[in-house]
Amino acid sequence: MRKIYAAAIAICSVFGLSAQEVVWQRDIKSNTQDFLSQVTTTIDGQYLITGSSIQSKKLSTENKQNNGYDLHLVKLNQQGEEVWEKYFAGSNHDFLSATVATQEGGFLLAGTSYSGKGLDKKDDSKGGSDLWLIRLNEFGDELWQKTLGSNTDEEARSVIQTTDLGFFVAGNVQNSAKGYGSKDILIIKLDKNGKELSQSIFGGKGLDEVEKMIPTKDGGALLGIYSRSGMGGSKKTENFGEGDYWVIKLNKEGKVEWEKNFGGKGDDHLRTFALTSTGFLIGGESRSERSGNKTVGIEEGTDLWLISLNDKGDEIWQKSYNFKNRDVLIGISVLHGSDDKTSKGILLGGYTQSEGRIQTDDEKFWMLYLDQNGNEQWRKHVKGESSKKEERLSDIKLNRDGSIILGGTSAEELGKENWKIIKLGDKQIDQLIVKQDIKIYPNPVSDYAYVEIGFDFKEADIIVYDMSGRQLQSLKTKNKVTKINTQQLIQGVYLITIKTDTNKTANAKLIKK
Repeated sequence: MRKIYAAAIAICSVFGLSAQEVVWQRDIKSNTQDFLSQVTTTIDGQYLITGSSIQSKKLSTENKQNNGYDLHLVKLNQQGEEVWEKYFAGSNHDFLSATVATQEGGFLLAGTSYSGKGLDKKDDSKGGSDLWLIRLNEFGDELWQKTLGSNTDEEARSVIQTTDLGFFVAGNVQNSAKGYGSKDILIIKLDKNGKELSQSIFGGKGLDEVEKMIPTKDGGALLGIYSRSGMGGSKKTENFGEGDYWVIKLNKEGKVEWEKNFGGKGDDHLRTFALTSTGFLIGGESRSERSGNKTVGIEEGTDLWLISLNDKGDEIWQKSYNFKNRDVLIGISVLHGSDDKTSKGILLGGYTQSEGRIQTDDEKFWMLYLDQNGNEQWRKHVKGESSKKEERLSDIKLNRDGSIILGGTSAEELGKENWKIIKLGDKQIDQLIVKQDIKIYPNPVSDYAYVEIGFDFKEADIIVYDMSGRQLQSLKTKNKVTKINTQQLIQGVYLITIKTDTNKTANAKLIKK
């Protein structure tokens, strides 16, 4: 479990900052040591909180208590209220590693399972630890599940949905007979129904671990790997130091289009990715001075190292940022212009941890805002509370409306950890977000559309008209994003009108295909 905590930071005490406010906070109580892995924002602006938990005793009557870790999911609505809670249990330890919200409104879970067939797990173990995939609808009901693996140990790390509505699953495999080193990268391509289409292993002669995967505009994927391997095996690039950023671009079939290595002579650890209008941003932390192909130095401890690439993987620029201790990057969000095609700025989120000394505020959460060329515009800190409460943050998400979701754990004593979810409003970030009065997606639409309202309001009416002006649907909403049913509409063009309690109105066309 050490790896989960390596990406954890102090949950913020934000009430003292004039530019920030807590919109809401949700505590999910527990009497056991639970691990929160991810906050996933749904297409309609709700939140799926996922992690691994030992279920409380009240569930033992359902014969689903196995004294091991199970997959744990809690869905919250836009106001932070619980919509549903689910557990998926095997007979042994099972850990939820990654989740993706699907375009159809549901989810795909990717976990690491040590369980055989039994309880919620429908397939036998393949040997060692396996990948356990579960497809859910928006209500948390299972659509299908798969167990994938071999007689060695596999672990899930990331999952994405591609433009063809299928999936890429990324994980690590140890000492595989089909591999190249002590740990390699396993990539599996699935169709939307879970049928395996391809499987590939990438790696050098040493240890390589996938940290992040994101979908690309052409239906492929970009892999971010922490590499401690030189050239050899499937790896066509040489390492510059102890550990490097290794980036692989896959096409929609899962074949390698290009790969790049970035590093200095020290240890450089890739953490996360983001898409930009011109290509990609890759970021992590660095202990390297100027060396290798690293053209920026280091100030103290570990620095943040950010590299901008074009869509062919060629470097556009690289920058380094320092907060005077061990700096760790958790998330990158790119703020887009009004056309959604140009990058307006870059928001980084992460934490700084003191090295070699213990202080009550030795962990600080920070936000760093950059222009599109990586030049720092402003930074702000949020000090963590006393470490006595063992408060740790594990994920950060920037919402479309400029608010921020923080997810982590909080414990009065070790081994009894609650999940804590905070929605944070930030006036400085809010001013950077380009808002539309009304936005409809997907458009054209088949069965369901999502109407996003850019105004501030408490209640609004959403009305659907045909092009002759006849009213077809009307519903009230308190949400910024609302799902509407378009199954009964025939092919054609319709008008969506919103009217808010603040006397604001807006219109947009919807196309039914």
